[in-house]
Amino acid sequence: MGTFQVTGAFHVHGGRLTEACAVFGGAAQDWLDLSTGINPAPWHNARLSIDWAPLPDPEALTRLERQAARHFSVDPHLCCAVPGSEVGLRLLAHLLGLPGRHAPLSYSTHADAFERAAPITPYRNGSREASVLVIANPNNPDGRVTPRKALLSMLARQEANGGWLVVDEAFADCRPDWSISSQVTEARRLIVLRSFGKFFGLAGVRLGFVIGTTDVVNRTRQLLGEWPIHAAALTLGTAAYTDRDWIAATRRELPIRAARLDAVLIRHGLDPQGDCPLFRLAHTPDALRLFALLARRHILTRPFAAHPHLLRFGLPPDDESLARLDAALSSGLADG
Repeated sequence: MGTFQVTGAFHVHGGRLTEACAVFGGAAQDWLDLSTGINPAPWHNARLSIDWAPLPDPEALTRLERQAARHFSVDPHLCCAVPGSEVGLRLLAHLLGLPGRHAPLSYSTHADAFERAAPITPYRNGSREASVLVIANPNNPDGRVTPRKALLSMLARQEANGGWLVVDEAFADCRPDWSISSQVTEARRLIVLRSFGKFFGLAGVRLGFVIGTTDVVNRTRQLLGEWPIHAAALTLGTAAYTDRDWIAATRRELPIRAARLDAVLIRHGLDPQGDCPLFRLAHTPDALRLFALLARRHILTRPFAAHPHLLRFGLPPDDESLARLDAALSSGLADG
């Protein structure tokens, strides 16, 4: 079989079903999308209704931020809702006005948000130039968790150089002890980003949070304007963050489902890695070819053009989907 060249459509972000259909055929409903780290069993409440007619109520935004802040264990005055954590990072890059530093293997926006950006090693920033060091915890795509002690050491170095530490906790809802959000104070040059869509499985809501000093929060609000969050995000976010039973049950269930995915990947000679239960990064000598083999069976995974030995798998939504992946790996690897 010929060599498959990964295009920009697939190696920038997951969830590119339209492009996948164009390249590999089929309709969107034919595909099993494992290309993202989004919970495939989303939170829902059938009794909720969204009133799209009026402008979003400022009091509803206050309620959302209060409930989210309680979930994050932070002061509500230090918590600002934004239309997605990616937007939050791009706003911060503009507000802070410093060059960005990021881990070599990380979410692409950690570099793209800054006019000047450069990779560093995950645990050491040797430069004395003031910068914004962005660390995802857990990291995407390898699922690595950075211990709090290491993060605080990074913060101390950033503060000594007049810089900032931004911790992207898009996947931290899976384990509250991973979060450093409670360490944000007025005296620290620490900012935490949180995402609603990953853990709650509702990425289309486009809801995130910037947790920082009151100056950072106020300047972020000023850039966002009067109605930064739409009606559905206000309603869904407020209700979801107060659903303690669903949050607790999901935190128990995700590691179990991740272990089942691990078993399938290991059975086929792959080497899954990562502490985050929403996805696994597999090491295989020819990941781009495996991506194409699975795509021809309408299973979408996440390749990395600059790292042809890596392939990321999101959680299958159910046992039937896991069995479909198992069968596709069996036939695909046998054909190869």
